[in-house]
Amino acid sequence: MAAARPIAVLADIHGNRWALEAVLEDARRRGIRRLVNLGDCLYGPLDPAGTADRLMALGMPTARGNEDRILLDDPARHPDSPSLAFCRSELGPAHLRWLRELPLTAVHEAGLFLCHGSPRADDEYLLWEVTAAGAQRLPAAAVSSRLPGIAQPVVLCGHDHLPARLDLGRGRAVLDPGSVGLPAYRDDHPFPHAMETGSPHSRYAILRRSPAGWAAEFVAVPYDHESAAAAAERNGRPDWAHALRTGLAAVPGGAPGT
Repeated sequence: MAAARPIAVLADIHGNRWALEAVLEDARRRGIRRLVNLGDCLYGPLDPAGTADRLMALGMPTARGNEDRILLDDPARHPDSPSLAFCRSELGPAHLRWLRELPLTAVHEAGLFLCHGSPRADDEYLLWEVTAAGAQRLPAAAVSSRLPGIAQPVVLCGHDHLPARLDLGRGRAVLDPGSVGLPAYRDDHPFPHAMETGSPHSRYAILRRSPAGWAAEFVAVPYDHESAAAAAERNGRPDWAHALRTGLAAVPGGAPGT
């Protein structure tokens, strides 16, 4: 039956065409033809236009991410973002129209709920809470409380870039495939915190449905991360270059990695 075929789950590509191509090739080699995408597709100092062209040709079900939304905002709302300016200079009207038409959430025919952050906000971590002490994983009960009215047994989310599965009981689960294109980053909102995988690999997940439920396989794919890091350096983001090479977030206020 069609629902039994595996599904590749992608998220947080961030304009990293090199990583995207490696993930697509890995999925193709495994015989996977069904794919879904959880957003934050293009934003980053890498290759937003090349990434957009590839994704538009694929036509996979895609939920729009918060940084996809930012690309569509009035530029005056984000005047100090060189990466945002770079992306806008690279993307054409067809790319922006494609982004604009993406839904905030989607339901996949296999019974999966797709969102970027959480069902209620594209910039909210579903599996994490950030406090002054840093990012902490939420227990199942707290995550369930963020999913009112969601009937699908599996919720797919991204945004935090870290691969994870959390079982909620009664056959329900939340799955984050990790980030295709950016293995680490640092953020100041709502409090300073870093999200890091610790390696430069591109990440995605494979879902398989069986009579016993949904099985998830997390995949770490090696790729030409040096080309992506060099692009980040050319486009003024040594912090991205460091993250792409190491899977670690650059230390603020100092040289990357020091």
